[in-house]
Amino acid sequence: MLIHKEVKDRELYVYMNGKLIYKRWLDTGASKVFDVMAYDKYTLASIREIKQEEHQLISVKALIKLKATKDGGRRTGILSGYRPNHVFEYDKDGNRFETYIGDIRWDDGFTIEPGEEKAVTVRFFLGWKIERYLNIGRKWWIHEGPRCVGEAELIEFM
Repeated sequence: MLIHKEVKDRELYVYMNGKLIYKRWLDTGASKVFDVMAYDKYTLASIREIKQEEHQLISVKALIKLKATKDGGRRTGILSGYRPNHVFEYDKDGNRFETYIGDIRWDDGFTIEPGEEKAVTVRFFLGWKIERYLNIGRKWWIHEGPRCVGEAELIEFM
Protein backbone atom coordinates (compact mmCIF):
# COMPACT_ATOMS: atom_id res chain seq x y z
CA MET A 1 0.00 0.00 0.00
CA LEU A 2 1.50 3.33 -1.06
CA ILE A 3 0.22 6.50 0.57
CA HIS A 4 1.20 9.85 -0.91
CA LYS A 5 0.40 13.27 0.50
CA GLU A 6 0.84 16.66 -1.18
CA VAL A 7 -0.15 20.27 -0.68
CA LYS A 8 -0.95 22.48 -3.66
CA ASP A 9 -3.03 25.62 -4.08
CA ARG A 10 -3.78 25.69 -0.34
CA GLU A 11 -5.30 22.21 -0.45
CA LEU A 12 -4.04 18.97 1.11
CA TYR A 13 -4.48 15.81 -0.97
CA VAL A 14 -4.00 12.22 0.27
CA TYR A 15 -3.69 9.45 -2.31
CA MET A 16 -3.63 5.71 -1.74
CA ASN A 17 -2.14 3.65 -4.56
CA GLY A 18 -2.58 6.63 -6.88
CA LYS A 19 -6.27 7.17 -6.04
CA LEU A 20 -7.47 10.35 -4.27
CA ILE A 21 -9.02 9.34 -0.94
CA TYR A 22 -9.00 12.58 1.09
CA LYS A 23 -8.89 16.33 0.48
CA ARG A 24 -8.68 19.22 2.93
CA TRP A 25 -9.06 22.92 2.17
CA LEU A 26 -6.41 24.51 4.38
CA ASP A 27 -7.95 28.00 4.38
CA THR A 28 -11.22 26.83 5.90
CA GLY A 29 -10.36 23.50 7.55
CA ALA A 30 -13.17 21.78 5.61
CA SER A 31 -12.39 18.30 4.34
CA LYS A 32 -13.90 15.52 2.26
CA VAL A 33 -13.27 11.77 2.28
CA PHE A 34 -13.58 10.31 -1.22
CA ASP A 35 -13.07 6.65 -0.33
CA VAL A 36 -14.51 5.70 3.07
CA MET A 37 -13.20 2.15 2.84
CA ALA A 38 -9.61 3.33 2.30
CA TYR A 39 -9.54 6.28 4.70
CA ASP A 40 -9.68 5.78 8.46
CA LYS A 41 -8.10 7.33 11.54
CA TYR A 42 -4.83 5.51 10.86
CA THR A 43 -4.34 6.71 7.28
CA LEU A 44 -2.64 10.03 8.05
CA ALA A 45 -0.60 8.48 10.88
CA SER A 46 0.60 5.67 8.61
CA ILE A 47 2.31 8.20 6.35
CA ARG A 48 5.06 8.44 8.97
CA GLU A 49 6.00 4.82 8.18
CA ILE A 50 6.98 5.67 4.61
CA LYS A 51 10.62 6.78 4.65
CA GLN A 52 10.45 8.95 1.52
CA GLU A 53 7.54 10.95 2.97
CA GLU A 54 9.19 11.61 6.33
CA HIS A 55 11.46 14.27 4.91
CA GLN A 56 8.84 16.30 3.07
CA LEU A 57 8.11 19.66 4.65
CA ILE A 58 5.18 22.01 4.63
CA SER A 59 6.13 25.68 4.77
CA VAL A 60 3.87 28.42 6.03
CA LYS A 61 4.27 32.16 6.41
CA ALA A 62 3.58 33.21 10.00
CA LEU A 63 3.68 36.37 12.03
CA ILE A 64 5.63 35.65 15.21
CA LYS A 65 5.94 37.82 18.27
CA LEU A 66 8.46 37.05 20.97
CA LYS A 67 7.48 37.89 24.54
CA ALA A 68 9.44 40.68 26.16
CA THR A 69 12.01 39.53 28.72
CA LYS A 70 10.07 41.25 31.53
CA ASP A 71 6.98 39.19 30.55
CA GLY A 72 8.79 35.85 30.85
CA GLY A 73 10.34 35.78 27.38
CA ARG A 74 13.90 35.11 26.32
CA ARG A 75 16.80 37.31 27.39
CA THR A 76 18.39 37.19 23.93
CA GLY A 77 17.11 37.26 20.37
CA ILE A 78 16.71 34.30 18.03
CA LEU A 79 18.56 33.55 14.79
CA SER A 80 17.07 32.26 11.54
CA GLY A 81 16.93 28.45 11.81
CA TYR A 82 15.61 28.53 15.42
CA ARG A 83 13.77 25.27 16.28
CA PRO A 84 11.43 25.72 19.23
CA ASN A 85 8.46 23.60 20.23
CA HIS A 86 5.17 24.71 18.66
CA VAL A 87 2.10 24.21 20.87
CA PHE A 88 -1.31 24.42 19.21
CA GLU A 89 -3.50 23.53 22.17
CA TYR A 90 -3.45 22.98 25.92
CA ASP A 91 -5.42 20.44 27.94
CA LYS A 92 -8.14 21.46 30.42
CA ASP A 93 -5.52 21.94 33.17
CA GLY A 94 -3.47 24.35 31.08
CA ASN A 95 -0.73 21.84 30.29
CA ARG A 96 0.70 21.48 26.79
CA PHE A 97 -1.40 18.91 24.93
CA GLU A 98 1.10 18.05 22.21
CA THR A 99 4.14 19.81 20.76
CA TYR A 100 5.55 19.91 17.25
CA ILE A 101 9.02 20.83 16.09
CA GLY A 102 9.30 23.37 13.32
CA ASP A 103 12.12 25.63 12.27
CA ILE A 104 11.67 29.38 11.91
CA ARG A 105 13.51 31.12 9.06
CA TRP A 106 13.78 34.58 7.54
CA ASP A 107 16.11 36.32 5.11
CA ASP A 108 16.31 39.93 6.23
CA GLY A 109 17.80 41.03 9.51
CA PHE A 110 20.08 39.18 11.86
CA THR A 111 17.94 38.41 14.92
CA ILE A 112 14.45 38.83 16.29
CA GLU A 113 14.73 40.31 19.76
CA PRO A 114 12.38 39.80 22.75
CA GLY A 115 9.29 41.98 22.30
CA GLU A 116 9.68 42.15 18.49
CA GLU A 117 7.27 40.91 15.82
CA LYS A 118 8.23 39.63 12.35
CA ALA A 119 6.79 37.74 9.37
CA VAL A 120 8.76 34.51 8.96
CA THR A 121 8.65 31.10 7.29
CA VAL A 122 7.94 28.11 9.54
CA ARG A 123 8.62 24.60 8.23
CA PHE A 124 7.01 21.45 9.68
CA PHE A 125 7.40 17.79 8.70
CA LEU A 126 4.37 16.58 6.72
CA GLY A 127 4.40 13.14 8.38
CA TRP A 128 3.08 14.46 11.69
CA LYS A 129 -0.57 15.00 12.64
CA ILE A 130 -0.09 18.75 12.31
CA GLU A 131 -2.38 19.25 9.28
CA ARG A 132 -5.46 19.57 11.48
CA TYR A 133 -4.03 22.77 12.98
CA LEU A 134 -2.85 24.46 9.80
CA ASN A 135 -5.52 26.95 8.80
CA ILE A 136 -5.15 30.61 7.85
CA GLY A 137 -5.54 32.72 10.99
CA ARG A 138 -4.64 29.86 13.36
CA LYS A 139 -2.64 31.04 16.38
CA TRP A 140 -0.21 28.94 18.42
CA TRP A 141 2.47 29.34 21.10
CA ILE A 142 6.23 29.07 20.80
CA HIS A 143 7.88 27.18 23.67
CA GLU A 144 11.34 26.40 24.93
CA GLY A 145 10.61 23.36 27.03
CA PRO A 146 7.77 24.27 29.43
CA ARG A 147 8.28 28.04 29.02
CA CYS A 148 6.20 29.99 26.49
CA VAL A 149 8.48 32.55 24.81
CA GLY A 150 6.19 33.80 22.05
CA GLU A 151 3.22 33.28 19.81
CA ALA A 152 2.59 32.89 16.09
CA GLU A 153 -0.27 33.26 13.63
CA LEU A 154 -0.47 31.49 10.27
CA ILE A 155 -0.94 34.10 7.55
CA GLU A 156 -0.16 32.26 4.30
CA PHE A 157 0.81 28.90 2.78
CA MET A 158 4.03 28.80 0.79
